Amino acid sequence: MKTIQLRSNPEVKAVFNCYPDTVQKQMERLRALVLEVATEVEEIKSLEETLKWGEPSYLAKKGSTLRMDWKSKAPNQYALYFKCTSQLVPSFRTVFKDLFTFEKNRAIVFQLDDKLPEAELKQCIKAALTYHSIKHLPLLGL
Repeated sequence: MKTIQLRSNPEVKAVFNCYPDTVQKQMERLRALVLEVATEVEEIKSLEETLKWGEPSYLAKKGSTLRMDWKSKAPNQYALYFKCTSQLVPSFRTVFKDLFTFEKNRAIVFQLDDKLPEAELKQCIKAALTYHSIKHLPLLGL
């Protein structure tokens, strides 16, 4: 794995620290997967970690914003959010229809006790982080 430049807003750490103990490990695992994918993709040289709408968000130069969050109104689940006008979630739904639970065209939703299908999830994260390079491909090349 290569090293990337991670530009991290310190407020992101505060958000992670405020998640309840019951979900903190899952949220940190999602973050780790995003960072892992960024280091595995040759074209990604830097990654911005910031807050959008108060949620941890990740953006690479040729990518689409990827957000993650847990919400108290649905305490047994957490999600990875994508730009709803992109072809990301519709493509994921076609390729991974039996594997993930989706919220409209904006999110992949996980239950707290779900075992993450990490290989497939990493494909989704990679698609988001490289979206503008792959959006012309059928099903984003998945």
